[in-house]
Amino acid sequence: MGLSSFARLNLRRVFVNYFKTGLLLIALTMIFIWIGGYFGGQQGAVLAFVLAFTLNMVSYWFSDKIVLMMYGAKEANIKEVPELYNLVKDLTMSAQMPMPKVYISQQDTPNAFATGRSPKHSAVCVTQGILNILDKEELKGVIAHELSHIKNRDTLIMTVAATIAGAITMIANWARWAAIFGGRGGRDREDNGIGMLVMLIVAPIAAMLIQLAISRSREYAADKRGAMVAGTSMGLARALLKLEKGNKVYPMNANQATAHLFIVNPLSASVIGALFSTHPPIRERVKRLETMTI
Repeated sequence: MGLSSFARLNLRRVFVNYFKTGLLLIALTMIFIWIGGYFGGQQGAVLAFVLAFTLNMVSYWFSDKIVLMMYGAKEANIKEVPELYNLVKDLTMSAQMPMPKVYISQQDTPNAFATGRSPKHSAVCVTQGILNILDKEELKGVIAHELSHIKNRDTLIMTVAATIAGAITMIANWARWAAIFGGRGGRDREDNGIGMLVMLIVAPIAAMLIQLAISRSREYAADKRGAMVAGTSMGLARALLKLEKGNKVYPMNANQATAHLFIVNPLSASVIGALFSTHPPIRERVKRLETMTI
């Protein structure tokens, strides 16, 4: 039996989404190698490539453990939180994916995130704050959103993107100090002011914008797929509005490098800062959810 036109359209959208994400990740890696080559020649480019590969491997194997440890998350079992555990179990069955580990972080800030390198090695973490303010349908929408990140391997994609972007900024900072003290990172040639400006300013900004594009596109996709897994988009829409208010009342002392993992941005931001947020505007996300048909 052939696929319906709607199913084929969804498959095309998934393919295009992953293709765009792949191109953005390639662009990030190329910027990394380019900036390494500029300051260190051929050896610098090779070193940058090796560093990028190493960082990606570290992110692949250890990012979940590191993030859970950062926020003091403790694994919970069915005896401790039966309603939450059974909710996650039911949704994983609906999403046709393995059961992730369930963690709770004793944070008053209402938020949640997923982590892990694959659906078989994954975890969903919710804060105590989110359990305090959401009803069952709203929490269902949030969990479904996080499970969608796991199934689509967004947790790995966004962590790798953040790692490479951070490394590019790190290299640019090193080069800036080298320039101040008369060095060129091992490259012996007359200083090119315009080239230096591009390397020190434009490259990190480009890397950051690419990371934001990856993160925002994955959030929209997880909202949509999560609503389909939950069977309704309204629970997640209501939850996002509550979480936005809750994060203002109980701000989290979150690390900038991990902000992209949370369902709503845990960092307070000004109007200008919101333009460079890892998350799309809540109002736009809610608007899209409200116009969805399940």
